Amino acid sequence: MGNKLHIVSLGCTKNLVDTEVMMGKLQNFTLTDNQEEADVIIVNTCGFIDAAKQESINTVLNLHDARKEDSVLVMAGCLSERYKEELAKDMPEVDIFTGVGDYDKIDELLVEKKSRFSETVYLIDGAERVVTGSTYHAYIKLSEGCNQTCSFCAIPSFKGKLNSRTLDSIAKEVESLVKKGYWDFSFVSQDSSSYLRDQNVKDGLSLLIQRIELIEGVKSARILYLYPSTTSMTLLKNIAKSEVFHNYFDMPIQHINDDMLRIMKRGFGKSQTLELLEFMKSLPNSFLRTSFIVGHPQESQEMFDEMCEFASSFGFDRINVFAYSDEETTPAHEMSDKITAKVINKRADILGKIASKVMEKSLKNEIGKETKLVIDKESDEHEYLLSARATIWAPDIDGGIYVNDRSGDDELTFGAIYSAEITDIVGNILIATAKNAQR
Repeated sequence: MGNKLHIVSLGCTKNLVDTEVMMGKLQNFTLTDNQEEADVIIVNTCGFIDAAKQESINTVLNLHDARKEDSVLVMAGCLSERYKEELAKDMPEVDIFTGVGDYDKIDELLVEKKSRFSETVYLIDGAERVVTGSTYHAYIKLSEGCNQTCSFCAIPSFKGKLNSRTLDSIAKEVESLVKKGYWDFSFVSQDSSSYLRDQNVKDGLSLLIQRIELIEGVKSARILYLYPSTTSMTLLKNIAKSEVFHNYFDMPIQHINDDMLRIMKRGFGKSQTLELLEFMKSLPNSFLRTSFIVGHPQESQEMFDEMCEFASSFGFDRINVFAYSDEETTPAHEMSDKITAKVINKRADILGKIASKVMEKSLKNEIGKETKLVIDKESDEHEYLLSARATIWAPDIDGGIYVNDRSGDDELTFGAIYSAEITDIVGNILIATAKNAQR
């Protein structure tokens, strides 16, 4: 076997961490962007909804069509785990199948050229990762699996119940990355606010915040994927008190109509959800991201209209819109009163336009304000523009900033934090003037 590796990570940032673990185990390989010259091709797949499943299958087949003879094609991750028997039968193009339990054994699988599906879900603990996409930011996975029973979600069927990492395991990983120059961290899982509940700790995230704050060199952090019924006011107050964790609140509420929240088995109704959201919004320099699902079985036009009105008026900074996907093994799959694809797509389009306006309003509200940002690289737009991100924002999903000027004479440094004034907006990109470098 040659030593050129082409690897593709699909789906969420949690998948990305697992991909980085595989890259850490294969550092004797040379990475290549050209699948035609690769000796090993690995696709870490997503199996969440129909669109993601189709993307995963198409990616694998397209890579197979372009690969050279005698190369090894590996299909890993969630889709492989969820449909292991069907894929092994229907996709002879793939040489090795593996699921969500053997990311740290990928080197062994390649040597053996055998498929493997370990019964336990892999939980990163001390494995060396090759962090991609940034010289200063890394995602940290808190746990695997989920104890929630949302009607539309199949994740527990192939990821299993909640399995949290220990505080020491997470702290050691962050400490190791800080030594390599990383200072900005996003903590992720399927249900982050349930962290450590499987170990009978009710508010594990508050303990995590305290532990991470003790690590010298961590300058910036945020928590992604809070779940309404497991998010406490104590947690929100601890985030607000932290000098390291931003008032960044990513809570996918999925709907706001009381009846639909009950049908979706979300645990919390409208009033309790609103109580959390209002408190988040009241905190200084807060940033609110959520997601909604349109077209869930039994969603009436009135329910949808209520969601649209709420999404438009509440004051979110960012909204993700998902069209309902009818997934086998979920309670919603067995429900009556399914919404037609035509209606689902129409509703997704309507709410998507509202989400765009919400983002536009949030961005325009930043004009004239001072913010902290980090400069990533030269922009693709113009050689005199630098591409940056507000430090409170999560990478890649919350937007971008172009720095077109600086108030001092010093050269601007990539990966450094600056105070900056937001001066304008072009499309959905903010324009800023950099001022002082922050220590």
